[in-house]
Amino acid sequence: MTFTRLTIAGVVLALMGGAAQAATPEGTWLTGPDKRGNVAHVRAVKCGAAVCGTIVKAFNASGQPIKSPNVGKRVFWDMTPAGGNTYEGRAYVPVMKRDYGAQMVVNGNKMLVKGCAGPICMDQTWTRLK
Repeated sequence: MTFTRLTIAGVVLALMGGAAQAATPEGTWLTGPDKRGNVAHVRAVKCGAAVCGTIVKAFNASGQPIKSPNVGKRVFWDMTPAGGNTYEGRAYVPVMKRDYGAQMVVNGNKMLVKGCAGPICMDQTWTRLK
């Protein structure tokens, strides 16, 4: 009886740990398309107590790799947990050539990335690749 309770408790803790891990923005993400249909892979990693993300690859609307001046650019930084699966920090929008206050909400293998300049907000849904 005790062994069964311990086994069940262990399974529950393991599942909870997996769920918490899945809520992290760390990993490689496929962005939504820009105005031209181009997308990027963004690698999110720990940087101190926060999470930062850098564009590592870019692709055209046909899925072919392209050279982009944005590859290698950091597109978000200082993203810290803000409760639940939400992270808040700063994001750089290459097409606007400026950074904004931003929020990321992780939901499994999807992440809503949102930035606002005053009352105007834009968002994209990214898909986890790794």
